[in-house]
Amino acid sequence: MISVGSILEGKVISVMPFGAFVDLGGKKSGLVHISEISSGYVKNINEHVKKGDTLRVKVIGIDENGKISLSAKQAVKETQKQKNDTLREPRRSVRPDNIDWHSSAEAEMSFEDKLSKFKHDSDENMQALKRSAESKRSGGYSRRGGYSY
Repeated sequence: MISVGSILEGKVISVMPFGAFVDLGGKKSGLVHISEISSGYVKNINEHVKKGDTLRVKVIGIDENGKISLSAKQAVKETQKQKNDTLREPRRSVRPDNIDWHSSAEAEMSFEDKLSKFKHDSDENMQALKRSAESKRSGGYSRRGGYSY
């Protein structure tokens, strides 16, 4: 059964300036619009597919009349993503050493207190950044004309 999200292989049965029709088997066919042929710009579809080519496609839509919209570029991305997911090792949580993860002082704080502390810390950090930026603007070496005094 063909459903949205399925990745299928089909044979190109005709190529038009706007896309390629692909036979999906079981007397079903769909259209790969020119914008869904490749991740890059496709000026001439005939440079990418020709009649008789086998094409891996993803079903991206089925309208109320049963017309099937396909995407070759999304099928490639999906296939690469699946390969990467199987090759990728599970992520391990790495905790910074400089944080006391067992401290109960913050655990006992209310949400409002935590929010207030966060805002206070953020304000202090913003002030430090502003002071740093101002000191860089006001003195020291200038690219335009040597040292500024």
